[in-house]
Amino acid sequence: MTPAPNPVLDAVLSRRSAPRLTEPAPDREELERLVQAAATAPDHGRLRPWRLVAVTGDERARLGDVLGEAATSPEQARRAAKKPLRAPLLLSIVHSPVPDHPKIPEWEQLAATTGMVTTLSLLLHGHGWASIWRTGQAVQAPQVRKYLGVADGEQLLGWLYVGTRCTSGTSLERPPFDTTTKITWPLGGAGV
Repeated sequence: MTPAPNPVLDAVLSRRSAPRLTEPAPDREELERLVQAAATAPDHGRLRPWRLVAVTGDERARLGDVLGEAATSPEQARRAAKKPLRAPLLLSIVHSPVPDHPKIPEWEQLAATTGMVTTLSLLLHGHGWASIWRTGQAVQAPQVRKYLGVADGEQLLGWLYVGTRCTSGTSLERPPFDTTTKITWPLGGAGV
């Protein structure tokens, strides 16, 4: 018997990071709808310990200027200034943990934040958009944190670059993964 089509499984198996992006990107309404859906990712206590700072249009160049200011050499500054222009939409990922929560430690809140970003990436892919999560030393730079409004106690986890994949064609196939190297069954059993 052939299994029924599963769009969620298909999205998970076909999603790939897209290093080259171009216009268009989701508009504000679509992005807000996708973020609303991504907010259903596992999150003990529904704290939603994250926020996103959207950077589009001319603000991308301004962010590039700030990234350049944070660079350690003129050559790095030139390269850094161009980075935000690699996609029409950058979502700055800000982890905003609830400090000293009596039941939910900060590591679990960080897991919730990354789960939301992963879910958003899959949702974007499922709706025809492409993305890539980028980080780097700039996430620690005071100038960058100030520009994006990252407060003390928050952590900038990088940017989800979003847009339309530049290259056409199919994604590269991933080699099969040997799950036996990552799954252990208690007492050597075969599972449930």
